[in-house]
Amino acid sequence: MVIESDVVIVGGGLNGAALACALRHGPHTVTLLEPKPPLPPAPPTEGEGSDAWDSRIYAYSPGNVNWIKSQGGWGAPVRAQAVYRMRIHGDAGGDLDFDALEAGLPELAWIAENGRLQASLWQSLSDTPNLRVVTTPAEAVTWGDDGRHALHLADGSTLASRLLVAADGANSWVRRQAGIGFLLEDYKHIGVVANFETEKPHRGAAWQWFRDDGVLAYLPLPGNRLSMVWSTPPEHAALLQASSPDELASRVARAGGHALGELRCITPPAGFPLKRRLADTWVRPGLVLLGDAAHTVHPLAGQGVNLGFRDSRLLANVLKSAGDPGEIGRLIAYAARRREDVATMQLVSGSLRKLFGRQESLIRTLRNHGMNFADHFPPLSQALMHHAAL
Repeated sequence: MVIESDVVIVGGGLNGAALACALRHGPHTVTLLEPKPPLPPAPPTEGEGSDAWDSRIYAYSPGNVNWIKSQGGWGAPVRAQAVYRMRIHGDAGGDLDFDALEAGLPELAWIAENGRLQASLWQSLSDTPNLRVVTTPAEAVTWGDDGRHALHLADGSTLASRLLVAADGANSWVRRQAGIGFLLEDYKHIGVVANFETEKPHRGAAWQWFRDDGVLAYLPLPGNRLSMVWSTPPEHAALLQASSPDELASRVARAGGHALGELRCITPPAGFPLKRRLADTWVRPGLVLLGDAAHTVHPLAGQGVNLGFRDSRLLANVLKSAGDPGEIGRLIAYAARRREDVATMQLVSGSLRKLFGRQESLIRTLRNHGMNFADHFPPLSQALMHHAAL
């Protein structure tokens, strides 16, 4: 059996599901291929036990949240906390304070769980005439010279498309099948994540510390809770992950100067290797790489998932008009507009990582003075806040 679609999206994670939502009332027929659809989140138990919170927590820009809301994807079961202030501390007296009120913004960002946002986006996919969801895995691809590509599924059926969208993550199967290489930089750090209850209220503030053992961030969650992200060398990451819940809570509270008092661990720690990837090409006739399939960045700026959503936003806008969705001209225009944003964020996050990895006394002094300069020069700090809000 051959299933014909104008657009086939491989991968139903945040970016793929959001793109499918944005295209569901457009001029093209759309198929979303995801072998493992998200399960509805379990209802919270009394006391919000350790199984009630997702360890995968992301910061979402206000611009992306507004776009997701317009697609109907920011309702229940999403649990979100607005960030009104962010305090960044250097390793030798540098401080930088971002305040939404001073920048004339309602908030700097929103913090929410990956799983619940994905589930909300999937709820918005139902009852749409031009959208089909397929859950059978793909096993092979036939690449057409004219940009008409075909996915061969495990049940013997075929998905034929005019545009194939690879939204299947950093280790993209579609990218490998297409033979597209990528630049890889191993940061030699592990991102350790865990969630905690806090003794003191966070009042919608986020914290980030540049330390000798990496970059530690506190992201506020609803209630007296926070999500911790600690980008750190593998040896220290292994120590954190091997710690008991009480030991981990004590280490994280101490490293953050007890900014929120004592902590209680509510999810076990998990670790993710941190790498920068940049695909050699993002588009071909009838093919586009989306989100992490095309690019990944260091998490210290909290912009990886936001870059992916901005990919989805622009691609949805490019595809809002009728015509061949895989026509190379419109795809090249899409990629050209997205590359500047991605290149800027990779440069900024990579440069900050390298700058704060240097331990020479002069470099340490200069980088902390630079933070203090930005903190006392409102036009610069406000420009940074407005860019991050896109």
